[in-house]
This record gives sequence, structure tokens and C-alpha cells, in this order.
Amino acid sequence: MTITRTLFLSPRVTATGHALADAARRRGARVETLRDWRVPEGSRLAAGASLYAGPLFADAVARELGVGLLEAPEDWLARLPYELTLRDVEFTTIAEAWRLRRPAFVKPPNDKSFPARVYPDGGGLPGPDAVDGTEPVLVSDIVAFAVEYRLFLLDGEVRTGSRYATRGALDVAPLAEDPRRGEVLAFAERMTASAGAGLPSAIVVDVGLVDGSGWAVVEANAAWASGHYACDADAALEVVLRAARPEGEFGAADHRFLRPVPDVVRD
Repeated sequence: MTITRTLFLSPRVTATGHALADAARRRGARVETLRDWRVPEGSRLAAGASLYAGPLFADAVARELGVGLLEAPEDWLARLPYELTLRDVEFTTIAEAWRLRRPAFVKPPNDKSFPARVYPDGGGLPGPDAVDGTEPVLVSDIVAFAVEYRLFLLDGEVRTGSRYATRGALDVAPLAEDPRRGEVLAFAERMTASAGAGLPSAIVVDVGLVDGSGWAVVEANAAWASGHYACDADAALEVVLRAARPEGEFGAADHRFLRPVPDVVRD
């Protein structure tokens, strides 16, 4: 029996959410927008459920929907060889980052618990009044990306891509129309050959051209929470449906990449 997919969306539907919803309907899938942070009784443990939402909302509803969520390991970027990052990247805790006495780019690995940006030193990071100090962070050297691209990967292959920034400013165009398309795909192939085993089967990776140095990985992102920019929505949906689906559908190779989500506590 073929199970009809249902793509669940968070209450605040983004432009990408709308594009993925349209793509889902084109392939005969159902689309349901959740109205608040509680899953209706009739939608719990929905057969064939998938999800497109931000991390906080996903944590609130994934368990009740029976959805598993793939994401890159928190330390994946820090474990890459220098030739793929062109900068030093350290995986540490925010308490350690408080000791920084130099400018650095600091970000949460897989969430948006505080802004990812250049901090002049550790004093600008959220303090003990906001965090307990054990939260993981990525601390990296500051580099200037001339141009940046978003790539939706499935089984190590780029299914669709988009330019999204030039010199740090939003600059969106399909990868297919970009003059650097061949360079981007060649770097993506080199990256997956070197570090693809450390990624789940469905993931988004951002890459960019570093001024005067060459191509580098910017970061990895969960497909179920990533904007698609000018990516082909139908191809992006294929990646999202693999990245967020019923837990029982994941093979052994992907189990280690499942996001740990909290148990739901209901009134």
C-alpha cells in the first residue's frame, strides 16, 4: 500500500513553506498548516508525515507527529580539513567562548538560540543570565566570502542550488543561471568525496568563494528548516521529505544523524 505523504508546516508559513507546499500538492501529497504549538489529536503520529519548520517548533511537534529529523553533527564543520574551510573552526562551549579576547565568528551549530555573527570578543555573547554555559558553539576565524551558494544534497549529490549572497548582501539567483555553476558543483563533489560520510543522506550545505583563497564550506543546515532562495522547489522538497519523515523509515546509516527531540509534555 502506498502511503500518502502529509507535509506539516508551522503556523508562520514562510515563502519557502509556500513553495514547498505547492510542490507537495503537485506530487499528490497533503499539506497541513499547524495552527499553534500543539498537534491536533487527528494529526498525531500521522502516517507518512513530513515537516518543514524552524528548530524550536520542530522540537515541539516532531515527537507527536512521529517524525525523525536529520541534521549534521554539531561538530561537523570543525572536523573538516582546512582545505575545505580555509579557516580555523573550533567546536566548544559558550562558556569557553566567553574567554575570547579577539574578534571571531560565533554561531550555535544547529539552532538559532543567539545571532550568528562576528563578535568583537567573548563579552558580546549571551551571558550566564541567558545560558548555562554548556551550550555548544562554533568559533571560527573571520573570512570574507565574495559569493555564497545554498545546495540541497541527497545521497551526496546536489539536487538543486541557488546563489544567495554577494559580498554579504542578499543576491538570489538559480545556480543553473550562475556563471560559477561549474566551480560550485566541482567543489561540492570534492567536499562530499572528502567529508560526505560525516553527513546524513539529506542535508543542505552552504559553500562560498573566499576572497583570494578559493572555495570553502560555509556551514551545514537541516533541510527541513532551510530557506530555498531560488532553488527548484520540487527538487528541494525531495530532500526535505527524506530529511523529515516517519522515524521507522530511517536506515541504519542515518540513525546517528537524527536530532534528539524532547518528549512532549501535555497538560
